[in-house]
Amino acid sequence: MNHKEQIKELLSRAGIEINGSRDFDIQVKDERLYSRVLAEGSLAAGESYMDGWWEVKALDQFFSKMFESDIVKNFYVSFPAFISVIKAKIFNMQSFSRSFEVGEKHYDIGNDIYKAMLGKSMAYSCGYWKDTNNLDDAQFAKYDLICKKIGLKSGQKILDIGCGWGGLLKYASEKYRAKGMGITISKEQADFAKENTKGLDIEILLEDYRLLKGKFDHVVSVGMFEHVGFKNYRTFMEKVSELLNDNGLFLLHTIGSNEFYVSGDPWMEKYIFPNGMLPSVSKIGKSVEGLFVMEDWHNFGAYYDKTLMAWFENFNNNWSSLNQNYSERFYRMWKYYLLSCAGSFRARNMELWQVVFSKKGIQGGYNSVR
Repeated sequence: MNHKEQIKELLSRAGIEINGSRDFDIQVKDERLYSRVLAEGSLAAGESYMDGWWEVKALDQFFSKMFESDIVKNFYVSFPAFISVIKAKIFNMQSFSRSFEVGEKHYDIGNDIYKAMLGKSMAYSCGYWKDTNNLDDAQFAKYDLICKKIGLKSGQKILDIGCGWGGLLKYASEKYRAKGMGITISKEQADFAKENTKGLDIEILLEDYRLLKGKFDHVVSVGMFEHVGFKNYRTFMEKVSELLNDNGLFLLHTIGSNEFYVSGDPWMEKYIFPNGMLPSVSKIGKSVEGLFVMEDWHNFGAYYDKTLMAWFENFNNNWSSLNQNYSERFYRMWKYYLLSCAGSFRARNMELWQVVFSKKGIQGGYNSVR
């Protein structure tokens, strides 16, 4: 069986045809694609899309079918994936010395991209779409959900580990009259967040979480734990425990994996999130043993599909004002990133968890908020 026949057979398991007529069928522009993908797996699939070797009218649908059929795992078995696993096992890929790399390579690419894509909230994490079909409303609903889950009260001080552009802290200050501190490893985010929260009782630091000192009524971390790495989970949780007041609550908002992998997808790691990896339920559970009581675990991963599709719509609609600063290859890379992730969440291949922890358990029990 030649390379084309091998790929054709794999895709048929997902109901996808080569050069078929449906929106999710792949259109091959360069026949070298087959041998390239078989040799280098998911890295080659992404790079060849960036190079224009193949097209799909509805990339999100294509990936949803790929993940639903589970054939994506066939493309993880490659030399680039093998190297990623070996590096992750030997080295601490999220060590202090490497902690700012993802900020420089991803979050610092240009605030114009994020302002065009994220909307009024500047929230770069899953929205809470309950009772709304609007991205901005879903993101502000997520901010409010977090504040309610930790029982935020006027005058309390909240720490946001991985504060992004400062949207959550701004909301907590304006709506709940809270004080706050936010840290990020992105210079562009820190500069924007300082301006975004100007005049409020909020401090923004360009800082690694391992160096933090102080005490806080509540701690939140939204969309940052994906950069911590399994070798540092315990260190992270110990630091949160040290910073959190005894009667405070810690809310962890993170993308999660249904299975544990020591490294991320090779293409995603190279082009989008250097040194990124997703936690599993077991790894989070092990990291908090003896430190926290798990009060609530909320999965609304299905909402990430809607969030990513809304982000792509914004990005795509605003591309004409962005393309003078970014190449067509960047456009294809970013489209591949957003829509492949949307397909993955649609297939429930990835999850979104909000987990609430207390240090000693809440007397009488915790009242879950939805």
